[in-house]
Amino acid sequence: MLADLAVRKAVARDKPYKLSNGRGLYLLVTRAGQRCRRVDYRFGEKRATAALGGSPRHS
Repeated sequence: MLADLAVRKAVARDKPYKLSNGRGLYLLVTRAGQRCRRVDYRFGEKRATAALGGSPRHS
């Protein structure tokens, strides 16, 4: 599970990166510092990704 502290400390880097919980759910942190919750899943033989919404910015 993604810890709240890890989500709050996520900052922008040169390239987008993921903070994962190991079960398909992850937080994508963009170069602009946006945080997007996403989940990877399989539907039949195909892999897909669903966006679950953003994460509020913490100061």
